[in-house]
Amino acid sequence: MENLNLKLKIWRQSSPNDKGAFVSYDVSGLNTHMSFLEMLDVLNEKLVVTGDDPVAFDHDCREGICGMCSMVINGKPHGPQKGTTTCQLHMRHFKDGDTVTIEPWRAKPFPVLKDLIVDRSSFDRIIQSGGYISVNTGSAPDGNSLPISKEIAEDAFDAAACIGCGACVAACKNASASLFVSAKVSQLSLLPQGQPEREERVKNMVSKMDEEGFGHCTNTGACEAECPKEISLEYIRKLNWEYHRSNIKG
Repeated sequence: MENLNLKLKIWRQSSPNDKGAFVSYDVSGLNTHMSFLEMLDVLNEKLVVTGDDPVAFDHDCREGICGMCSMVINGKPHGPQKGTTTCQLHMRHFKDGDTVTIEPWRAKPFPVLKDLIVDRSSFDRIIQSGGYISVNTGSAPDGNSLPISKEIAEDAFDAAACIGCGACVAACKNASASLFVSAKVSQLSLLPQGQPEREERVKNMVSKMDEEGFGHCTNTGACEAECPKEISLEYIRKLNWEYHRSNIKG
């Protein structure tokens, strides 16, 4: 079991109005089996002992499910491993003596709250604008009453894999949220339960995305490349098709 000694350059910002700056820290004796967040836990324990303010960062499940562990590591959202969230990234992917730069998502719609924590409530407002379905009250319908082909079910499940972490926005040069919105729109438009609001949903969600200040998509593919759930760029094509379809239908 190899131990690591690293130099960390971490973005520190005490509040949204603070200018912020990178601060360097040395951490030693790290276990290569640690996750990246466990490494930050070790650093914070050291900072608490010395009376310094620990580094603030988001985390919850630590299992690659919630998407809270959003940070840019050496210039890449969630770090160097493809299809991996920050909490699933392990220290064995770094070398002894490495300098690791850690900073928050950089996008106007994701203002920094403190250190590595950003406000992603803009995503919540996009979901609230159209990410819902109408259902009748009463007992649950029989599972076989709405037959869905295997291909469509798999497509909807692939879109539903999006955890809303915002890596697509952080990776995009225009801070576009098109991959996130396209996954949510596609997930619901593919299923029978999502049909009643289909046209209004895509209009409302695209409109809210623009209102929140996200940029336009130029199809460079950076979002797909950095997405920890590897959501396909194909869903952006489907989003555009759904949007034009809704305008034609009025």
